[in-house]
Amino acid sequence: MSMKPYLLTAGAVAAVVGGIALLPGDAARTADHLDPPGRTNPSVDNTPDPAADIADVFAWAEDGNLNVIVTFAGPAAADRPATFDRDVLYRVNISTDGDARNTENVIRVRFGQDGPNEFGVQATGIPGANTLAGPVNTNLSSNGATLRAGLFDDPFFFDLQGFQQTVQTGTLAFNNQRDFFAGQNDTAFALQIPLSSVAPTGKITVWAETLRFGGNL
Repeated sequence: MSMKPYLLTAGAVAAVVGGIALLPGDAARTADHLDPPGRTNPSVDNTPDPAADIADVFAWAEDGNLNVIVTFAGPAAADRPATFDRDVLYRVNISTDGDARNTENVIRVRFGQDGPNEFGVQATGIPGANTLAGPVNTNLSSNGATLRAGLFDDPFFFDLQGFQQTVQTGTLAFNNQRDFFAGQNDTAFALQIPLSSVAPTGKITVWAETLRFGGNL
């Protein structure tokens, strides 16, 4: 299982890429953007399991909506296709009362395939909309909630060369015009949910996890 939690206050951008905000006493396993914790698929000789590796979770509240983006299977070269795996369950957990131990909303996202290059996505448990389903690379909307899944330009920005030079020399060498992740992609899904449907009573905590199964979930 791969898990990343983020804590945000409704009405303000508060996702911290690569970091964790937890209440005292909580603990979770996580990874930075480029180096997942060796998530492998035991059913295929412990080969790398990009579909189950979360790269980042972005969460912020804006214009009356809670926005959540979960990226995985990346960063990957721009010529690589998206990674959709019907046996991986993605769970987006949303706590709305300031206590990350309580999960008021659990959204479950899965992918399926009807034919060659015909992939679909389904999300259940969306506050105010319950279920959204349809083709990938399409905006799927109901009751103010929207889901979109597919291949996206990697949103993470980092000067890896400058970081390495800084470590080696002890002198800051970062260049804000140099992005190691430029031109790379992630597979991802994005959710936009009206805050009125989430009904927060305190700080909102958002975290995502992946679980691999065979058969029905």
